[in-house]
Amino acid sequence: MTVADNATNNYDNTINIINEINNRNIICSNNEVNNLGELNNNEDINNTILNSNNSLNHNNKMSINNGEINNKTNVNSSYELNNDTCTNNYITTIKEDNKINKYDVVLTGDRPTGCLHLGHYIGSLQNRVILQDQINDKKKCFVFIADVQGLSDNFATPEKVKKNVVEVCKDYISVGLDPTKSTIFIQSLIPELFELTVYYMNLITVSRLERCPTVKAELQTKSFSNSVPSGFLNYPVSQAADITAFKATAIPVGEDQKPVLEISNEIVNRFNNTYNTNILKECKAILSNVPRLVGIDGLAKASKSLGNAIMLCDDSDTIKKKVFSMYTDPNHINISDPGTVEGNVVFTYLDAFYDNKEEVEDLKKQYRKGGLGDVYLKDLLYKTLEEKLTPIREKRLSLNEDYIYSVLLEGSKEAREVAKQTLMEVREAIGIVY
Repeated sequence: MTVADNATNNYDNTINIINEINNRNIICSNNEVNNLGELNNNEDINNTILNSNNSLNHNNKMSINNGEINNKTNVNSSYELNNDTCTNNYITTIKEDNKINKYDVVLTGDRPTGCLHLGHYIGSLQNRVILQDQINDKKKCFVFIADVQGLSDNFATPEKVKKNVVEVCKDYISVGLDPTKSTIFIQSLIPELFELTVYYMNLITVSRLERCPTVKAELQTKSFSNSVPSGFLNYPVSQAADITAFKATAIPVGEDQKPVLEISNEIVNRFNNTYNTNILKECKAILSNVPRLVGIDGLAKASKSLGNAIMLCDDSDTIKKKVFSMYTDPNHINISDPGTVEGNVVFTYLDAFYDNKEEVEDLKKQYRKGGLGDVYLKDLLYKTLEEKLTPIREKRLSLNEDYIYSVLLEGSKEAREVAKQTLMEVREAIGIVY
């Protein structure tokens, strides 16, 4: 089941719960009412998008008086219920909006655990370039390399993380990110981020982090067993610090990262409510038309760690080898055999990268009837990718390490000034300015 499917199911479940509250005027007596508001069921109802004629607006709060929940006002929150707990949740919905306004601040980044791949390109990088050019103000467009987060599961190989800081920055610039339009920086050079992380850790529970679908999915690819590093589990909190330090409101991400943004918005609302302030800002997700790209094996999303991705730094021969190893239809043995399009990785990539969508639909019809070979389709895909990746590869080869470090150090200096100001505001709100 995809994240989108989960969101749809959660939406339906949550609407049913809200309706039940309205119809039965449920009294939550002899139940614990806590501040964080995590209401659990055997099935989590997490981070649900609630939009209806009864629109739920975070500026209003659902009242809980003497244990009674009254839906007299609207609230943009999700609710989780179990037999023991009835609480008001500060969770706010992640808005999906590919448009930005003049007030938006954009922030996005990547962990430097290897070169970036086509999943990054189609899921986020293309949007970053578009947004950068729309904003045209580097004080409102931040792109960072999350080396500290990269250490959370690479702490024994820090040299790998450091090396890939340069490689990721090369990827950024080669796809069109412009240091004169975007502030590109290194996470570890902004110490204010880590102080913010510590403050935010008080506003979220371990169980909430463990339920995050993004964290769950990442844990499945790791070999932590029962020894999950606390730094890895807390990376959504670290990302909340990254986002709020720059008061970012628009975050270009893939579909799988939406739950992390939802945790960030929970923390924002919990902080603002706890300290009676509005200094922290909620964010919205800027999603791609192809938010999640499957790996060439067809088994999971494209991933560096799984080795099933086409990298932006791959040479032409490597790309061809990967394309021709792609999973198609195992029952499509002869060209004349009818083939299955669903689950066919080659068609998934053609949908994502081939510009003529009508032609792709015609190819699908022909493939289903029979008479179209896998070799022809793979060759078409290879040429399509080569056309798109050749200029990126050539630009990448022209970038030297000295230039990359000059970009990163200058960007980090500029970014730190912004983070310093936010941290001072946070300290003042908490009341620990001495």
